[in-house]
Amino acid sequence: MRAAPMPIDEDARLARLAEYQLGDQSDDPTFDHLVQLTSRLFGVPVAFVSFMERERQVFYCKIGFDLAETDRRYSFCAHTISRDALFFVLDAALDPRFHDNPQVTDWPFVRFYAGVPLRSPSGHAFGTLCILDHRPRNQFSERDAQNLTDLGKIATDLFEKRRLNLAREASQSRFQGIAASSPDGIICCDQEGHITVWNEAATQLFGYASSEAIGQSVDIIVSRRAAGAHNMGMMRVVDGGAPRLIGKTIELPARHKDGTEFPIELSLSMWCEDGRTAFGSIVRDIRERRANEEQLFSLAHHDPLTALPNRMVLSNRISEATQGGQAASILVIDLDGFKEVNDALGHSAGDQLLQMTAKRLLDCVRPTDTVARIGGDEFAVVLVATPDLTMASRIAALILTTIAVPFAIDDEVINLGASIGIALGSTDNEAAEDLLSRADLALYRAKGDGRNCFRQFTPDLKQTALNKRESREDLHRATENGEFVIFYQPQVHLSDGTLIGAEALLRWQHPKHGLLSPATFISNLENSRYAAEVGAWVMSQACLQAAEWRRYAPDFRIGVNLFGVQSRSSALAKRVLDALSAAHLPTSALELEITENIILVHDKAQIAMFSALRKAGVGIAFDDYGTGYASLSQLKAFPLTRLKIDQSFVRGMCDSREDAAIIRAVIDLSTSFGLAIIAEGVETEEQRRRLLDKGCSEAQGYLFSRPIPAADFTALYGLSDDMTLPDKKSA
Repeated sequence: MRAAPMPIDEDARLARLAEYQLGDQSDDPTFDHLVQLTSRLFGVPVAFVSFMERERQVFYCKIGFDLAETDRRYSFCAHTISRDALFFVLDAALDPRFHDNPQVTDWPFVRFYAGVPLRSPSGHAFGTLCILDHRPRNQFSERDAQNLTDLGKIATDLFEKRRLNLAREASQSRFQGIAASSPDGIICCDQEGHITVWNEAATQLFGYASSEAIGQSVDIIVSRRAAGAHNMGMMRVVDGGAPRLIGKTIELPARHKDGTEFPIELSLSMWCEDGRTAFGSIVRDIRERRANEEQLFSLAHHDPLTALPNRMVLSNRISEATQGGQAASILVIDLDGFKEVNDALGHSAGDQLLQMTAKRLLDCVRPTDTVARIGGDEFAVVLVATPDLTMASRIAALILTTIAVPFAIDDEVINLGASIGIALGSTDNEAAEDLLSRADLALYRAKGDGRNCFRQFTPDLKQTALNKRESREDLHRATENGEFVIFYQPQVHLSDGTLIGAEALLRWQHPKHGLLSPATFISNLENSRYAAEVGAWVMSQACLQAAEWRRYAPDFRIGVNLFGVQSRSSALAKRVLDALSAAHLPTSALELEITENIILVHDKAQIAMFSALRKAGVGIAFDDYGTGYASLSQLKAFPLTRLKIDQSFVRGMCDSREDAAIIRAVIDLSTSFGLAIIAEGVETEEQRRRLLDKGCSEAQGYLFSRPIPAADFTALYGLSDDMTLPDKKSA
């Protein structure tokens, strides 16, 4: 909603501004409440009401900064008053009109601005209601624009009330002139309560023409509910009693000519004419304002989709309970499978599902408890005066059962589950966010334990979260500082121990904890945003090293493990071939090692990508085969070249008939599928001999060498000009 500039008659505008008799600072607390509400509603640090003089902008009421005024030349609001509606700037630093403005480059560092002009009844803009932020925004929606416009109307109403109150203090003749042009109803009556002045706006409000109203009792517009109190108050003043409402603005019900009642705002005044008491009132229909206020209140406190309280209300309810000496338990609920439904059936179905879920949750709790939607498909429940796990667990179990009942939407039957985290509160004035944070940690545990369950917060969860955060920070530093190193474990012929190649294995040279094995960090790394970067680095370095060693061992091959995130990238094939090309290494010298979590995805695009690599000559080995759930059909579909027998079977083969049988079956399976085979974890001569007897010809393990740095590997196998390549002997 970008309003077009409009011509300004500056002298006329300033004359209208003078009618409001504004000082440099508001003396009306209503304006303070208005800017505070505006700031909260739009989530901005700064909101203000200002008026524009000829040379300066004066901040009449404000929140978020201490400026009293500013030069009009640099004022954003100077643009606003020249528009017929709302004006906004999403990023002042990128706007050629404002990028070098001192208010952008210096305090208050304006990046985002939005404002509406405040206009007098004559249409002249005398001021503005504005918001601004030190951060830019991507958008200012139509709904945001309407809300700010509605708040501007409220501010305009407040100023107009001030103008009319000032006018009331003027002479009666001037009052009559103002009354005739006022958009508000102006009604005067004598001390008997008979109407003496009735303007056109009053006719619009109450339906009575001036000829019908003047001379009639003012009771014709008074609500029947308020008639008695009104008459008693008038008679008390006439009899010399102290007026209670004169000079004040009140809200009360009024009655239209057709008998309907509606709320009005009424400002009363009293004076004497020829020794007789007279009363005057300025009347305004506040139905629209009430509706706007109710809408704004609802927007600030409720989720618009489900009508449940929002996170702010949830936090307040928790605080109220704990500060009131009551204990409160928190349940945080996340829907399992909601994203899949949303993607498959669309957002409309997803919205209906959230609304139905909200109703089911309300059915699971007491009227004194609070159910809130705190974002996406996440809800929370505050159980007041329920500090024990037994009650909280009973409610959680009921919620799981209730959510599990199939949903019916547009002839579709939808099955969902839920994961729930529970945090038990106390009466020690706990911060609401701390309690919610603990419930969130318990929720993550429930998801990690398989979902469709509930878990209670325990102190170890917080420590685990702290450890993960520390690990993420460490991984960031390790990636930035190059703390990862590659060790190499030789792969040899079982018959004579001659070198075939090596598997590249990642290690972490931690500055505090020394050399770390993959078991201590690989899971966190694989689930971090650094996995793809580190994986690409390992690929590049291993290929370069293999190319160097192939100068002395021409058939040398290198095995490189892939992270799951690498296998899911459509650019994997290109990156692998680029790494080979950069190292001048033939494709046959590289073997990618993949684990079951990659095989089980069974994505057609992924299979096609690995098939392209296989066709180019790159080997693909299935690591740790036999330890998981990969089926024969998946084995058949994937373009594998080698199976790796897991070390757990090799370790037990001499003592366990079952492990020996598994190894024999894997070897037979590889032969049937035309795949090569290699055994991991060979540590003893007996294991080597038995593997040979079963038909396995290649292996790696401590019997031949631990994983070692490249320099030690070079020395061990004489892969340099300074050393002699040993005769085909076991390392």
